[in-house]
Amino acid sequence: MTETKTLLRMGALALMWGSSFFWIKLGLHAFSPVQLVLGRLVLGAGVLLLLCLLNRHRLPSDRRLWFHLAIAGLFHCALPFLLFAIGEQTVDSGITGVINATTPLWALLVALLWGMERRMGLAKGAGLVLGLAGTALIFAPWQASGLLSWGALACLAASASYGFVFVYEERYLSRSGSSPIVLAGTQMLLASGFILLAMPVGGTTPVHFDLGAFVAVAVLGVFSTGIAFAMNYRLLETEGAVAASTVGYLLPVVSVLLGSLFLSEQLDLRVMAGMVIVLAGVALTRVKRRAAHLELEPVPVEPAPAK
Repeated sequence: MTETKTLLRMGALALMWGSSFFWIKLGLHAFSPVQLVLGRLVLGAGVLLLLCLLNRHRLPSDRRLWFHLAIAGLFHCALPFLLFAIGEQTVDSGITGVINATTPLWALLVALLWGMERRMGLAKGAGLVLGLAGTALIFAPWQASGLLSWGALACLAASASYGFVFVYEERYLSRSGSSPIVLAGTQMLLASGFILLAMPVGGTTPVHFDLGAFVAVAVLGVFSTGIAFAMNYRLLETEGAVAASTVGYLLPVVSVLLGSLFLSEQLDLRVMAGMVIVLAGVALTRVKRRAAHLELEPVPVEPAPAK
């Protein structure tokens, strides 16, 4: 029964995070990227802070912790959420999910630069090269029909932001002693403040009434952001990082299927091949040798996500 609950939880997470790109695409029918992200963050923060209240968790009191949470809120929520929304104005939702799959590769690069990953190893080195080759194949700058555009580069920058912040959070927040839900809720609250600062620039355009867009932002904020963050932390607590990391492999599959079925998006064979190569590379970066056998490395996994 416990295994069934774990599988259901993993499936729900993959659906909520993988579908976030689909909801972003629908939300842009009525909202500007800044307006959409603000609604998403406020709803997500509301869900998490409500959970904090129900569990009688208090917000952090340490000023230094607030500073680190502000950095996390900027690079884990405000900036990547906005970049994905900007990118999806011109990029298909399915392709956005494929680009997002490069996040672990950026995390490995940042960890190497910060000296937090001292020994690359043959498998990780091969995985990094393979993943970057797959990314190049997806963008195909040598082809006129390649994905190299400002929108696609915005999505790639969002993935790199996730990669940076995962390492940053492991370094400065993983041992803070605060409840993960408190950290996530505070982080989203601060991220909402950052997006408010951007409202005079990109948030004053008229909102067009579109019921589907309003529903999309509500689902994106409540489920794909708030509830997904809380569920991910629950999965980490009960099953560990390996089980949680497995969810990440399903996200581009979900985004591609939803985009194809409901938005009539098409993915050519080159992009599909690039996605497979990227995921294979990511899998290799998660392998390490211990004694005489190989096993998946249990790395800390952060919500993404969406992701």
